[in-house]
Amino acid sequence: MLDDTLLDDPSRLADTDTAGLLRAAAMAGAQVRAVAESAEEAGVERLAEDRPRALVLVTRPGIGVAASQLLAALLTTACPVPVVLAEAVPSWIGALDLVIAHTDDPGDVVLAESLDRATRRGARVIVTAPPDGPVAAAAAGRGLLLPPRIPVPTGFGFARALTAGLVVVGALGLLRTDIAELADELDREAERDHPMHESFVNPAKSLALRVADRTPLLWGLDQAATAVAWHAAFVLASHAGVVSDVAGYQQAIGRAALHRAAVQSSSGGDLFADPDDEQLTQPRVLLLSVSRGDAAEATRRAAEATLAGADVIRLDEVTGGDATCAAVLALRFELAALYLGLAAGTIGGPGYFAPAAV
Repeated sequence: MLDDTLLDDPSRLADTDTAGLLRAAAMAGAQVRAVAESAEEAGVERLAEDRPRALVLVTRPGIGVAASQLLAALLTTACPVPVVLAEAVPSWIGALDLVIAHTDDPGDVVLAESLDRATRRGARVIVTAPPDGPVAAAAAGRGLLLPPRIPVPTGFGFARALTAGLVVVGALGLLRTDIAELADELDREAERDHPMHESFVNPAKSLALRVADRTPLLWGLDQAATAVAWHAAFVLASHAGVVSDVAGYQQAIGRAALHRAAVQSSSGGDLFADPDDEQLTQPRVLLLSVSRGDAAEATRRAAEATLAGADVIRLDEVTGGDATCAAVLALRFELAALYLGLAAGTIGGPGYFAPAAV
């Protein structure tokens, strides 16, 4: 059962968050700065001597999947280089290609073998991973290995994974991002979502309460927002045990029955009411928006006209480009998932790479 009174009691929150997870999530800005410094010291500029034939983003289990999806979405509109998302380095990898990967699992055998194959064939490689284990050994001396400098628990490295990719594509001239501004905006979001702030002024706590006892329908109004929605679904499942639906809005409206249910739910209808139970289990429609372009605005207006009661999650208070807005939105969902998990008592467990207890 959700104890929503916990959210507005900072002392109880601190006592409940024994692992310091809220603080770990709030270190996103520090992670961004640390990765940028580490990449510069490692010589990331030498990766940009020639534009690659293809940019391969390796999506291993964990937060790296959504980080790669977001980087690909940010690059899609005007990138002159093919961007390939793959679970392992493809067989055609060669000396003209560049590989970016992230993992929290130092023993990821598939990734280690992929990186070994890529480096043997002369591809440029950058990987964010723990400093020990097969993955680090595969990249050591032949690629750029960026181990974490800010210690956080497993699964809290979204900002680190995203920043590594942004630094590389920035060096290649494919996408320019103000990394210092990104870090500052993440710090400001962490301050807005501080445990001391009450729910009615704390965006993350408010978001947590909005999805409590509901099935979130996380529908992105643009490609970057949809990538953030995948991360939101991951952290809600990881910390709060909440199952979410994720789709781009254009894909969502093609699923007639669910879209019809969403319309009825957002208009206040009791579609999912059980006649034998007064408690409702309705979906909560969250329309995520990152891009500020004309196409995204047109999609947002159309979605709001159809789903009048839906929550539109957009960050007008955030300065910077799409990459910054997306990273801040991802952090807000991460903190919301933690608040929800702490209030519901679902935080904890055996970890990401240990077998679940029966």
